[in-house]
Amino acid sequence: MKRVCVFCGSSIGSQPVYAEVAVTLGRLLASRGIGLVYGGGNVGLMGVIADAVMAGGGDVIGVIPHALADREIAHPTITQLHVVDSMHERKAMMADLSDAFIAMPGGVGTFEEFFEAVTWTQLGLHRKPCGLLNAGGFYTPLAAFIDQAVSEGFIKPVHRASIVVDDHPERLLDSLAAVKLPDVARWIRRGDT
Repeated sequence: MKRVCVFCGSSIGSQPVYAEVAVTLGRLLASRGIGLVYGGGNVGLMGVIADAVMAGGGDVIGVIPHALADREIAHPTITQLHVVDSMHERKAMMADLSDAFIAMPGGVGTFEEFFEAVTWTQLGLHRKPCGLLNAGGFYTPLAAFIDQAVSEGFIKPVHRASIVVDDHPERLLDSLAAVKLPDVARWIRRGDT
């Protein structure tokens, strides 16, 4: 993996562990020579992880729409900052620049970005693994919900296996590098259940 896209909050959240894990992941990415692709903000967990990667001598690429450049306060000192016209353009560029995706704690935007990346993997639009960094157990309920969708027949087990969940950044990166993604020749056929 050359670059990992990290989706995370523009807030730091209520638990100190969220920022601590952002620093740990940022330092780890820098030490492994893995570039960070993220939303380009200088606030919340976005700013924390970008600063940690930069402090470790790593490469940081931010992608932010014009409409959010002031709101999320575009980061002034990262390696590259792309200011784009829309959220759609932001997500497409982030996906193009990345080899894998990680969602750290965040809100609705983080969830939406992560699940779009998961959907693109599932549909075969790209072959990039997706992981949830379960800092402080933040994603435990979501992982259980995804497992429920599998047991109810809405997500195939082979696609569930491409979503890695771990509370430790190093193990998560190792798992993302090792995950075997399913071949997707055709999404669905008549008669499939």
